[in-house]
Amino acid sequence: MNKNILAFAISLFCLISIEGMSQNKSKVIAHRGAWKNTGATENSIAALEHAIKLGCYGSEFDVHMSADSVLFVNHDHTIKATDIERSTSQELSQIKLANGETLPTLEAYLKAGKNQKKTRLILEIKTSRISKERSLALTTKCVEMVKALKVEKITDYIAFDFDVCLKVKELAPKAHVEYLNGDKTPAEILAAGLSGIDYHYSVYKKNETYIDDMHKEKLTTNAWTVNDKATMQWFIDKKVDFITTNEPEQLFELLK
Repeated sequence: MNKNILAFAISLFCLISIEGMSQNKSKVIAHRGAWKNTGATENSIAALEHAIKLGCYGSEFDVHMSADSVLFVNHDHTIKATDIERSTSQELSQIKLANGETLPTLEAYLKAGKNQKKTRLILEIKTSRISKERSLALTTKCVEMVKALKVEKITDYIAFDFDVCLKVKELAPKAHVEYLNGDKTPAEILAAGLSGIDYHYSVYKKNETYIDDMHKEKLTTNAWTVNDKATMQWFIDKKVDFITTNEPEQLFELLK
């Protein structure tokens, strides 16, 4: 064999092997952004910016709808004793986070993440405490805003409400949608046409075949919220696709 052809073949083999290894490596998702070790407030735009600077695969955040149908980013249903769903956008816009930021709207958050491509925006649609109808209305508004701001290519959706996940797929068939609640089998996720599961790490510990079962169907697996090294390593060894964590810096060290 010609030496040049042999050298090319070896190089190509090594490249394919490296690529395969990189595809099997778990990816880092910053839970509510990178806040714990940066001084940013969780779910703030600053936490998103820190996640981007770290090179996280994704930055997760939570979305609620105000009484007058404006979308805000916050984990809990309340902030500073204010019920988001029962308050107006004018009232909510007066609230300051611990780092001095105003409580961010979804519009502001998506715009902050728009001008980059390396960190995905992992949008959790929070289940309404008022009604199923409000959960579905919030879903529609989230998808509409993602489309309006042209961030579909970097936005994934997650939700605890299975109907919300189905609604996203109805409105945006190409969207990556993962279910959070942990009570559906891989077969049920496949049948529903969803993209994957994003389950608490304890669910995988009780159902150790789930990761392989999902991968056989070319569906994704995400584990939340994994903050200790031993559990991180367990999921890395199992080749889970994504690990959601409050400790992205620590996870990056393990993945080196």
